[in-house]
Amino acid sequence: HRFRPLRAPSDATRALRAVVRTRDDLVAARVQLANQLRSLLETFWAGAAAVFADVDSPIALAFLDAYPTPESAARLGEQRLARFLQRHAYCGRRSAATLLDRLRTAPEGRAAALESETKGQLVRSVVAVLRPLGEQLRELEGLIAAQLAQHPDGALLQSFPRTGTVNAAQLLAELGDDRVRFASDAQLAAEAGVAPVTHASGKHRGVACRFACNKRLRQAATTWADNSRHAHPWAAAVYRQARGRGCDHPHAVRILARAWLRVLWRCWQDHAPYDPRRHGRALPFVTPQHDAPAAA
Repeated sequence: HRFRPLRAPSDATRALRAVVRTRDDLVAARVQLANQLRSLLETFWAGAAAVFADVDSPIALAFLDAYPTPESAARLGEQRLARFLQRHAYCGRRSAATLLDRLRTAPEGRAAALESETKGQLVRSVVAVLRPLGEQLRELEGLIAAQLAQHPDGALLQSFPRTGTVNAAQLLAELGDDRVRFASDAQLAAEAGVAPVTHASGKHRGVACRFACNKRLRQAATTWADNSRHAHPWAAAVYRQARGRGCDHPHAVRILARAWLRVLWRCWQDHAPYDPRRHGRALPFVTPQHDAPAAA
């Protein structure tokens, strides 16, 4: 009798939540496969993993599909690599000579011919899985953008600095649209796992990180907080003060996320987009060029 009945979220929120969570799970799968691919390359051809910044980028996957073993790239020169980059519309800032130097100066593997050929086939197998996975992620991100634009609270979440599209959708999907669910910003912070929990017994009292929480909401909130400190002077000041008190980076980001959730909860309750001119604590830090909400 002391608990309020939970109300089901709207159809728009449920649909957005399903897409966002599926996208997050696929990202986790892509990271796992990319780590597996990098680990495999380091066992017999470390240079292929060092050519491009991300081993799961489209240009890196195309390179590995064309040159899966050191033997297949033995005759790869600067001109041939330049033609390869042009054919695949490489937009990086590294020249073919620089990329080739990365390939040649990396540690050499000690795999024999049969082992190298077998691992080359495994590289192509992982690449064949990663390629369509990246395409599906891009399609889901387009679907997220479309659903977020149609959601009644989409513009509200995107009015905050550096929420972007995917991060705003992650926050909204876990926040929901039931304003009664979180009676205070403290309850929202506890649900997001950015408020510490106190353990007390007799004369002993300890404060620790809260692990029992909505971990998807915590990930979304801390990602937003970490990004916001690069664009908002008040957020940068809160983070800097936390680090000055001896907090490490994750702790300082949680402190900043807790501060942002106070503001988000108030705007969410009022159905009002974020306006830095009404953010009292931020006014001393906000300069005229930051008066308008940052574009996401």
